[in-house]
Amino acid sequence: MQRTAKTVLISGASIAGPALALWLHRYGFVPTVVERAPELRTGGYKVDIRGTAIEVCRRMGVLDEIRANSTDMRGGSYVDDAGRTIGELPADIFGGRVEEDDEIMRGELARILYERTREDVEYVFGDSIAALAEDADGVTVTFESGTVRRFDLVVGADGLHSHTRRLAFGPEERFKRHLGAYISIFTAPNHLGLDRWETYHALPGKLVCVYSSAGETDAKNLFVFSSPEELTHDHRDPAAQKRALTDAFAGDGWEIPRLLGHAAEADDFYLDSMSIVEMDSWSRGRVVLLGDAAHCSSPASGQGTGLALIGAYVLAGELARAGGDHTVAFARYERHMRPGVEQNQKMAEGFVKEMVVGSKWKIALRMFMVRTLPKTPWKNLIAKKIRDGIQAAANAVPLVDYTPPAAPARPTVAA
Repeated sequence: MQRTAKTVLISGASIAGPALALWLHRYGFVPTVVERAPELRTGGYKVDIRGTAIEVCRRMGVLDEIRANSTDMRGGSYVDDAGRTIGELPADIFGGRVEEDDEIMRGELARILYERTREDVEYVFGDSIAALAEDADGVTVTFESGTVRRFDLVVGADGLHSHTRRLAFGPEERFKRHLGAYISIFTAPNHLGLDRWETYHALPGKLVCVYSSAGETDAKNLFVFSSPEELTHDHRDPAAQKRALTDAFAGDGWEIPRLLGHAAEADDFYLDSMSIVEMDSWSRGRVVLLGDAAHCSSPASGQGTGLALIGAYVLAGELARAGGDHTVAFARYERHMRPGVEQNQKMAEGFVKEMVVGSKWKIALRMFMVRTLPKTPWKNLIAKKIRDGIQAAANAVPLVDYTPPAAPARPTVAA
């Protein structure tokens, strides 16, 4: 059998996977996306699109739709135990955004990418990779369903707990480094009546945020708490995760007891460690990793989605430029991405400590700054310093020009 196009199996249908599938199809490859979940996952939190990722989205043709589904946040406030407002800041300072930067709910972005690719890309939901057997000509993939298929290349775009990485590179513990905190997100009724607004409540070693974005009737609830050691529960056991969150915030005030009650009923509950993934190489033979599976920078960086989009663009572009030669393309992809990834991971380590301030006096100092910043003559300088650091990370991976064919045709596989 002689193939006229490279077949690529992509594990994971969140952000990185469908973005890569979009680009691969344009370049004439035949991508297949397999996703363990029975359907597209549309939950999650708000994610930033900034820096290099803005231009990547423009080239993908999805930027206008992202703009149309923007969270359109107006600002945020910190409150004390009694719910009294300590200080307020506009959204641009809270998010460190400039010019074209935008923000969208993760689920909305996943939907946009899926809708853009579903007619051209094969999606297999409710299944996952069980085994990989590579030889000189390709990879034989055995799926959990028992199906066996052949692909030229396999891409793991399946997140922090990547099963593809485990199969091809070894146990997760070799590559994941815990940053000392956990994050939990879930949807609940908007009983605070928030309108494109986020409300924060800080405690020693903990942070709670409730927000509601444009077009949402419910609210998202975000909990962060310090935990020097990783918890021992299975990350796929929601009941154990909910108990861990309740234990971490037991006895705390403000709206926390009420919010924890909603957590118990939430069907989109998420809890995981703030961790980064560090690997000597993101590829092995015909298997390559993308996004969080390769280089998770944790939610603390605010750049995970951007790096996933940029990485998909670069990986597909390098495969096209190398004529499908994965040995050349994988090396170029990693060489281009790695310096920017490492810069974002370093930033994330610092931001985790800022999210879970360890003492009451440090929290009091921060609240003083939040309360007084809008009134100070140097507020613009402080805001600029915050933005400059975030923007440097958002533009840490330089843009490369890859020119896809003007009118990509659906590739074929000929015997």
